[in-house]
Amino acid sequence: MDAISTTSPVPVPDAGRGAGPGRPKDLGKRAAILDAAKRLFSTHGFDGVSMDQIATDAGVSKLTVYSHFGDKDSLFGAAVRAKCEEQLPPELFLVGLEGNLREQITAIARAFFALVTSEEAVAMHRMMMVPGTGDAHVRELFWQAGPQRVKEGFAAFLRDEVAQGALDIPDIERAASQFLCLLKGELHMQMMCGLCCTLAGEDVEAHIHATVDLFLRAYGTARRQEAGGA
Repeated sequence: MDAISTTSPVPVPDAGRGAGPGRPKDLGKRAAILDAAKRLFSTHGFDGVSMDQIATDAGVSKLTVYSHFGDKDSLFGAAVRAKCEEQLPPELFLVGLEGNLREQITAIARAFFALVTSEEAVAMHRMMMVPGTGDAHVRELFWQAGPQRVKEGFAAFLRDEVAQGALDIPDIERAASQFLCLLKGELHMQMMCGLCCTLAGEDVEAHIHATVDLFLRAYGTARRQEAGGA
């Protein structure tokens, strides 16, 4: 469920049947293709899904699928990115967008936890972890399009907060990774093992707030000053 892009894919001239020079892509068809890809890839994995199946599920021609995404690798990466951005829109990582630092980090934490515990994300992670499922290339596509992009987005947010003096973080990349791993925690591991399917809202909120508090105790400049630290 790697970091978030702050820009959307740029439409290019439609190469599908009936498209004229400079004609923009049909965004409705693009969305239908992505929805079908997210659903089918999370259910059947990369190798278990064909471009024909995705086209049929989306209600478009295979030529239209290739026109929008080029090849299966590109569509898989786009589907993973789209799923991440559903839960973690780029706006979440804009510094000072809404609320104070704690509120912003809590909002990011809540969205990230909802993403990694979603049915689609859990199914995809399980498939990525099964030996012999897919190849290293597919796993790298997943990593770069999902986990890595999310971490990079959060790291950029932290970098801006450090620049404004709100946080004191010697190693931003490491801190971003630590925070996201802490958020997954035991609850996510239980879901991955099939030990629980639903999580009580109060348990999730307690876990999120405890993780945010721990992170700010470690890197928040105000907390360090109150504690007499450097």
